[in-house]
Amino acid sequence: MLDYIQSLPIALIYFIITALIFLSFEIGYRISKRLYAKTDLKETKALGQISAGLLGMLAFVLAFTFSMAASQYANRKQMVLQEANAIGTAYLRADLVAEPYAKELKYLLQEYVTTRLEAVKKENLVKGLLRSVEIHRLLWLQVKSAAKTNPNTNTSLMVQSINEVIDMHENRVTAGLHDKIPTSIWITLFAISAMAMLTIGMEFGLGESRIIIVIIPMMLAFAALTTLIVELNRPQEGMIKVGQESMISLQKSMDIDLN
Repeated sequence: MLDYIQSLPIALIYFIITALIFLSFEIGYRISKRLYAKTDLKETKALGQISAGLLGMLAFVLAFTFSMAASQYANRKQMVLQEANAIGTAYLRADLVAEPYAKELKYLLQEYVTTRLEAVKKENLVKGLLRSVEIHRLLWLQVKSAAKTNPNTNTSLMVQSINEVIDMHENRVTAGLHDKIPTSIWITLFAISAMAMLTIGMEFGLGESRIIIVIIPMMLAFAALTTLIVELNRPQEGMIKVGQESMISLQKSMDIDLN
């Protein structure tokens, strides 16, 4: 269910979070009004302390979740650079391998970079990953043949470079598709949010008047921050995308070299 919500357009997610926050506040407000009418409760100090405690917990969970999402985002950006460096090194070392392997390796690496850039688009993800694995197989066949034909230091370096390229692919797939904020953390975040807003609504309900305008900025700010965390948790699906500048630069340099 949470995965489905995170796949929705970001504007819709922001609206849903805002609506849930306001709904929790409204429920708390109405409960408090009924409770006040029946019990003639006038002391709000205890309820205020509870609200403050819940807001403190909410701030902690928000900070923790945001830090985790930001760290994952930074890690994905770093991996793009590392993969570009690994492919670039393999491309340069291909010159040290005898023909016809050198030329074939260069063309395969050029196609691999193009495939990787296409794979970051959601609609091309599955196709791009499958083609990436196929190119891995073709690259390995080339370096294996080169190593058997001319077993020397240069072919050993090439084998090492292709291994690094394949390893970086697995690292990026893991970081992009599997290394996300756990569902249990999302549930905790939304549960504490609902309880905090419910309690604040009850506290407002004990007042003489309902000045909803003073709570709206906090609701909108919380919804915006939560939505930002959702965005950071969606590597290539939202507005905050992991930059591919290093891969694009590598692609251009390969095109110039081969043309």
